[in-house]
Parts: sequence; C-alpha cells; structure tokens
Amino acid sequence: MDTNGTKWLSGMSPDELRAVAAEAGLKPFAARQMADWLYKKRTADVAAMTNLSAAARQRLGELGYVAGRIEPCDVQVSVDGTKKYLFPTLGGRYIESVYIPDRERATLCVSSQAGCRMGCRFCMTGRQGFRHNLTAGEIVNQVLAIPESERLTNIVFMGMGEPMDNIGPVLRAVEILTAEWGLGWSPTRITVSTVGVIPAMERLLRETKVHLAVSLHDPFDAERGELMPVQNKYPVREVVAALRKFDFAHQRRLSFEYIVFEGVNDSPRHVEGLVRLLKGLDCRINLIRFHAIPDSPLRGVSPERMKRFNGALNAAGITTTTRSSRGEDILAACGLLSTLSQE
Repeated sequence: MDTNGTKWLSGMSPDELRAVAAEAGLKPFAARQMADWLYKKRTADVAAMTNLSAAARQRLGELGYVAGRIEPCDVQVSVDGTKKYLFPTLGGRYIESVYIPDRERATLCVSSQAGCRMGCRFCMTGRQGFRHNLTAGEIVNQVLAIPESERLTNIVFMGMGEPMDNIGPVLRAVEILTAEWGLGWSPTRITVSTVGVIPAMERLLRETKVHLAVSLHDPFDAERGELMPVQNKYPVREVVAALRKFDFAHQRRLSFEYIVFEGVNDSPRHVEGLVRLLKGLDCRINLIRFHAIPDSPLRGVSPERMKRFNGALNAAGITTTTRSSRGEDILAACGLLSTLSQE
C-alpha cells in the first residue's frame, strides 16, 4: 500500500490477483488478464486494462487498487554511459538503481531495501543505516519504470540493502521476473548477492535457480569481522559449508565478491587462505576495486597489485576476474550508493 492508501497490483502473484478479482466480483480468469497487463504489457494504469469491463476497472479503483508504478525522480549519467536512477519509496524514503550498458549487455543493479542494516565498513549504504524494506512491487518497479527497461539483458540484486534481509519480497520479485505469467526471464539472467545470511541464502538456493554472489572480502574470521559485522553471526566458514550442500556445477553460478584493500586483504597469505576456504567448491572470485568513502582508513590497491593478486589466485586454481569499475564519477560504483542527501 502506498502513502495515499492505494493498493498496488504490481508485485502480486496470480493467486493474490485471483483474490483481488473475487473481491471486485470478477471471474477468476480476470487475474490472468491483470497479470498479463502488469508484467507482459507493462501497463502503469488500471484504466488501460481494456479487456476488463469499464465497470470492473471502476470497481478496482473504488476498492483502492492501482497498477502500481513509481517513475524515477532523478537520473545522473556517467561519462562511461552508466546511469543512476533515484526512486521515491512507498515508505517516504529514496533508493537508487544503476543501469550499466556494456556492448551487447545491459544490466540493471536493483535495490532491495532503503538503506541497509549490515553495517559493512566499506559501504556508503551501510553507513546510511536501515530505513525500511521494499515491497516486491517496488523491486520490480525499478525494472519496469526506467526508459531502458526493454533493453535489459541482466539484473543484479547488488544495489542498496541486503537481499537476504528482505527475502520474502526478493523471492516474489524473482518469481515475477522469471515466471511464465510474469516477465518470463531465464533465471540465469539474474544474480542475487548476499553478505552470507545463511537461512535466507539457503532458501533462495532451494526456491530459485538464480546465480548467487557472496560478499567475502577476507578469508580470515577476525579480519573479516573488522570489515563486516555479519561475520559475528554468520562466520564465513559456516557460509561456505552451507554452500557446499548445493550444486553449482551446471547452469547456476556461484561467485565470491572480493574488494581488495591495500595492506588489509591483499597478501600471499590471503591467497592461501582463499584457496583453503574454497577448495573443491565450483566457484569464481570477482575482484573489485575499492572506491574510497569519506573518513575511512581503507585504501584501494594499485592496478599492478590488483593484477598480481588476480594472477596469484588464478595460478592457485581459482578462476578469478577483476570487475571493471563503472559510474564512479556519479557515485554509482560498488559501495557508493546512498540517499542521505535526499533525506
């Protein structure tokens, strides 16, 4: 429900839409018609659902139902073509989404929460703190409301918030994106990230076929705990042990995100620790350049040191890539999303 008391149809499953149809005195098949308008035709207005009678559309309005759409209220464009969209939320806050064009690929980095409660030391969203969870409709809205919506080839849940801390709406959003009655995407076009919230992570792996990206950043317990408070509740060794129960040898991909900090997690000892931790697990490591945030003692490494660290991991048998930094000039790169200035 939005701040005006209206109820969003977007974000609902066919079962929920059937309940709406019954409430409005419509036949059950009206649920399928509404889903088709919302997710395939991508309508933002109940009035446009023309295979529902005028009386039915009027009744839905009387009951407080709207299609559900929030347009971005601002966009910033990077010199590299990346775009950062600002969205108001139903909870009276703001979130950011990042559109990343790259030759034949077009990726949207979506948010799952306004703010974040995980408190990672290297992340501006974590520094902002938690505001509220997004609904499934608000998550899907980020995909549907940008001008480049039809061009998207991939979606990554790597924006503001910890997806596993809002697992219900995230799972519903993934269902809408991948279901035949929804957008009909292949799950292999979607990657969901986590800092390692084990129960919700396991649920995601059981109930979907999307790719998983785990924020690792250090293989040693005490050191990781200094960077990521979640380590104290879900130690990285327990996270990896949980992941070993699942099959990543086929279409589903498991990756570990690793921001490289100078003098913190970039030594040969860390290469050895990563090899021991991940031995026998079908996975890859994505190295990420640290984007400096104000008043942080953390520093990124030089390109030469990043290259050596990458080479050492590959030589040790772990497939490792270095992610290109995009949108840093508009604060759209990894770890830089924040809406404190709007608040």
